[in-house]
Amino acid sequence: MYVLTIEDHFASAHQLRGYKGKCENIHGHNWKVVMNVKGDRLNEIGLLIDFHDLKAILKKICNDLDHKNVNEVEPFDKINPSSENIANYIAKRAQEELDRTGQKLAVDSITVWESDTSRCTFYP
Repeated sequence: MYVLTIEDHFASAHQLRGYKGKCENIHGHNWKVVMNVKGDRLNEIGLLIDFHDLKAILKKICNDLDHKNVNEVEPFDKINPSSENIANYIAKRAQEELDRTGQKLAVDSITVWESDTSRCTFYP
């Protein structure tokens, strides 16, 4: 099994509905995202997937969240834009993009940092 790891980032605002405390107010984060993708078959030139292609997938997802109020982005207009839900959302979107490549690749994990000291890792 091979695991490739890439990173990207985005800046956004959000607020947590039903939360009692500071995070119920709109506030911003500079999010860092780490994506691990796994697979067991290399292509004819010895790559699991080109890092360039993998980075493009994550960049597309991060761009959809960058400089937005995440509470106004679907599905976060209905569910809380918590670190946990954001990690799950990124994993699902990334897997959909990987499936379109026709290669047998899977998202192994997504880690999102909302600060230097707070992060969530989701394993699909």
